Formats: sequence, C-alpha cells, structure tokens
Amino acid sequence: MSMKPINSILFVCLGNICRSPLAEGVFRAVWAERGRGRDMLLDSAATSGWEVGSAPDPRSIAVAMRHGIDISGQRARKVRREDFSRFDLILGMDRSNVADLEALTPARDRVHLFLEFAHGQARDVPDPYYDGEDAFASVYRMIREASEALATRLAARASLPDSGQASSTM
Repeated sequence: MSMKPINSILFVCLGNICRSPLAEGVFRAVWAERGRGRDMLLDSAATSGWEVGSAPDPRSIAVAMRHGIDISGQRARKVRREDFSRFDLILGMDRSNVADLEALTPARDRVHLFLEFAHGQARDVPDPYYDGEDAFASVYRMIREASEALATRLAARASLPDSGQASSTM
C-alpha cells in the first residue's frame, strides 16, 4: 500500500450486523480516545444484501454497550461500487469477505484482512452469529486489540515525513 494518508476506513463482513458494525464502533471509540475523533471517515458494510436496513445484532449491541460503545443507531448496508474510491482502506473481517471485495474492484491495494493489516496476524475474525454471547465477547476482544494496533499504526504513519516513497511495512 502506498504512503497516501488514510483518512477513511470501511469495515466489511458478510451481513453487516455482527462484526463490521462492532469494528466500526470500537475503532471509532479507540480513535476518539487518542484525541483523533472526527478526522477519520468510518463506516461499515456487507458483502451480501440479506440484512440491508437492519440494526446490528442485539448481541453485538450488548457487548459494545458493556464497554461504553453505542452501535445501536447503525444500519446494515451493502458495499457499493463508489466505496472503492471513497475509502482509503477497506478491511474485511475474514478471508471470504476479502475475496468477495477483491472480486468487485480493481483497487485491490485498498482491500485487506482486518487482523492482518492491523497487527500482522493472518487470521479471520470469526462470525459469532450462530454462537452464544461468549463468542460475541471473544470477537469484541479481538476487534478491540486489532483496533488499538490499527490506531497505533495509523498514528505512526501520519507522523512520518512525506518522502514520496512507498513502504512495504505500512
């Protein structure tokens, strides 16, 4: 990925009701905790259209609320073609999401696996939909840890001098 500043992130999962709205909300909170707040456009979307217009899963809302994050106002939407030019970074929650996103765009340099981009772990954020509340708590912890790493990475990237050279580490 080039050293172009990252000012917008789209988090993506299959239905946009469990993982990606949680990732959007958690990263928004982490970014704000670091005093960055409103200098980043954040959103979430789905690769499928099954849940368009739905609120996040009540279990995602509950686990976020337990940590002081309100995602209840979000509504599921499907990824749109213009998202690939609108967002600097598009983070899929699992490899299947990434493959679906890459099939939709020539802008593949913007599409990454969330945990891998955040802190180098080529792992999926598992879909907790068919599991219990413990799975949602585990997914929350994964997303929180990755959001902390992502925020650190983006803050470090923003503080680098603009040398005009690309880096393979960013």
